[in-house]
Amino acid sequence: MAAACASDDAADTEQQLSDDPVRIGLVAPQTGPLKVVGDDLVNGFQLYLQLNQNRLGGHPVQLVTADEGADAKSAKAAVESLLGQGALALTGVANSAALSGLRDTVEGAKVPLIATNGVPGSLEGVLYIWSASFVDNEPSLALGSYLTGVVPSSQKVAVVAPNDDTGRDAVDKFRQTFGADNRLIETFWTAPTVAPNKDFFRPTLGQLRSSGADVVYAFYTGPAAVEFVKQYHSEGLGATIYAPGGFTEGTALEDMGDEAKGIFTAMNYSADLNNAANRLFATAYQREHDLLPSASAMASYDAAQVLDRAIRLCGGRPTAQQVNLMLGRVGQVDSPRGTWQFNQPRRPQQKWYLREVRPDGQVLSNVLLSELATLG
Repeated sequence: MAAACASDDAADTEQQLSDDPVRIGLVAPQTGPLKVVGDDLVNGFQLYLQLNQNRLGGHPVQLVTADEGADAKSAKAAVESLLGQGALALTGVANSAALSGLRDTVEGAKVPLIATNGVPGSLEGVLYIWSASFVDNEPSLALGSYLTGVVPSSQKVAVVAPNDDTGRDAVDKFRQTFGADNRLIETFWTAPTVAPNKDFFRPTLGQLRSSGADVVYAFYTGPAAVEFVKQYHSEGLGATIYAPGGFTEGTALEDMGDEAKGIFTAMNYSADLNNAANRLFATAYQREHDLLPSASAMASYDAAQVLDRAIRLCGGRPTAQQVNLMLGRVGQVDSPRGTWQFNQPRRPQQKWYLREVRPDGQVLSNVLLSELATLG
């Protein structure tokens, strides 16, 4: 196999080459607030193909993309379009909420979908939906356990989150892992939103100031995270912010600028991880796109890697059901995030890392501080 997988020798690889193409469907938003995530999903998958002669499991790849759109309805239409074009497997999906709406379509078609952004916990154990990324509530599990051990007894911790299914689940998991403790005070809820306006958070931030919190866990990503930070600083708040990794990923960090300094995040990946797989991936990604890779780009790269292995294990002319079966047999994955493997519910068992936004040379970066936990 090529360097990105490095599991078979050259002779075995040559013997398994085939002229029969395989068609892979990639679902990603091409417009709107989640387009930046969609671009990462496309870029990560395509990079793996570029590094592996545009082949998966020895077969030439026809990669077909479909616009995920902004909601579950448009995501379903994208999936149905790709299924109609004979996709052997599906990958992508930026919107966690939309992923839930794809369950019946994917299960009915019996075609595996490897999700490469956050996935809801309610999908654990679904036969044909896998995740190469993480479960939405895992940053909360990692940070709740960490903060309960490091926040002084004299300080207060507050939580701010959107009042939707994902936000409520994240808050529940954070509170469970932090434990019943006087340091953990209120949860301040905001309306669900992807792209808030410049005054959206101000009422909540007023409540947060009055609470006297020293530490804030803010469960937002993308444009909502950017607006939260800007309004947070304009209101003069100074509590230390902890957040899921998507809070400071990709262009969100660029849009926050210096106001992002000192924000701590929990993520299953950091672009400065020092391992051979990440040196290959991060260097190639930065050369190709002139920016550091995000966790979403990494997960999409890994989705291609596990499909490479699963299709190779099928041999001959693989079917979607054979690929789905073989995904459970790929074993440990030598990934830019560190070694991981699928657990029984088809999610990664993997390490989580604590990162801090600080200058790295001339640019602000999510700098790796330590390992937090192994989850999954």
